Amino acid sequence: MKVSVTQTPQTIKVIIADDNSFVREGMRIILSTYDEFDVLATVNDGQEAVEYCQKFSVDIALLDVRMPNMNGVEATKLICEQTNTKPLILTTFDDDEYILDAIRNGAKGYFLKNTDPERIREAIKAVYNGNTIMQDVIMEKIKLNLTNDKEPEPKIDKTLFTDREMEIMACIAKGLSNKEIAKQLFISEGTIANYITSILDKTGLQHRTQIAIYYLTGKIY
Repeated sequence: MKVSVTQTPQTIKVIIADDNSFVREGMRIILSTYDEFDVLATVNDGQEAVEYCQKFSVDIALLDVRMPNMNGVEATKLICEQTNTKPLILTTFDDDEYILDAIRNGAKGYFLKNTDPERIREAIKAVYNGNTIMQDVIMEKIKLNLTNDKEPEPKIDKTLFTDREMEIMACIAKGLSNKEIAKQLFISEGTIANYITSILDKTGLQHRTQIAIYYLTGKIY
């Protein structure tokens, strides 16, 4: 007799760190409505988040920025250095000063607390699958903090890159997606992906947000 076995899709193990119990529990309730998430714990600060990730297998840590004992930016650094957990930062517009530090410390995503739950869901899934997610509004904040020019001027050594790579980086710095870049430069998305891989290899960067910041500042974050 042939027996069919139905495999249960693997759930994404999540913890939530926020010193505001209303936000923390609200996020837990929202994520628990989705079958693909398993909310393992909610904690009060960054230190508790780090300790939990050290003790248990956690896929994604949702971290508030401003917390007592240890903030989300500091926790991001330790979580990336000491565990396999991928940190995502939750923020408000008042937290602009932390954006670059969070990226430098290895944050895989950065989005606002008032984001639509469905977008948060997709962001967590994307980061779990190896992508880096940055809301458009956050990218705009980065650009506004780095330059007052309408057209970003590169502050990097142009001799390291081909003309096409420079064009790609300029488009990324403007916040364009691969699809939008392809339309603007009349090349395929696959070709653009290859150029981006080349840029990452040359710079030692890990994702497109870092490319944008590098293009605008000449600094590696």
